[in-house]
Amino acid sequence: MLFKIASVAALVSSVAAHMAMNEPCPRFSPNCATQPQLPAGQSYNHNIKDPIAYDGPVFMSDVPWPQPVASWTAGQPVTVGFQADGAAHGGGHCQFAISYDNGKTAAIVHKVMEHCFFNDPLDSNTAEVLKYTFTLPADIPASSNAQFIWIWTNAVGYRELYTGISDITITNSGGSKSYTGKSAIYPNHAGYDTIPAFNGDYTTGLSLYDNAPNVTITSSGYIAEQLSNKKPISSRISEPSSSNSSETSSASPKAP
Repeated sequence: MLFKIASVAALVSSVAAHMAMNEPCPRFSPNCATQPQLPAGQSYNHNIKDPIAYDGPVFMSDVPWPQPVASWTAGQPVTVGFQADGAAHGGGHCQFAISYDNGKTAAIVHKVMEHCFFNDPLDSNTAEVLKYTFTLPADIPASSNAQFIWIWTNAVGYRELYTGISDITITNSGGSKSYTGKSAIYPNHAGYDTIPAFNGDYTTGLSLYDNAPNVTITSSGYIAEQLSNKKPISSRISEPSSSNSSETSSASPKAP
């Protein structure tokens, strides 16, 4: 009986603790080295490691920090960090994106496909990699009100979606007014395709990312679709869709 109780407790613990970003500090994480004072009426999110509800908003909060948590410079290295005590679910696909409209539209600036949190494919819950450093594109526009977004689709376990959104500033001495990149997508969420468990095939779902439409973003939040006959992709902060497809060979995510 004691063994059964211990086993159930261990199972509950393993499914409750997932990965979460802690650098730059996401809204309203209590687990960062430093964070701004909470906005009036807000509280720390002690469930920040939870997956995103399938038919809910794709971010846990649409209220920004009152001050930016990081200042980044276009064309320079930036670092994204994660908590060390989360379950990495065998890795999977991670997207890193920039937004200027509170996450409604986001363009990819970096990706770690197949085995995010690991050096090689590994069916493990213990992450090997907790920091990623990459160069911010040189043509990312300057803004005092930008958002950095992390999106993770896990390789092993229930088909879930994990995200984080951080409020940052960006400087750009070159004066770039726009940036064009792949649109961020949100697999395993209402209105988007479901990526099945990898079962050892770490190329699972890669075509969705490869075939995502291009978007052009500016510091005013304006987007211009780069593929003909396609509508811009929304992250569905306010109006989540109720439709979903299990097809993983779809050429692009569903438009709102």
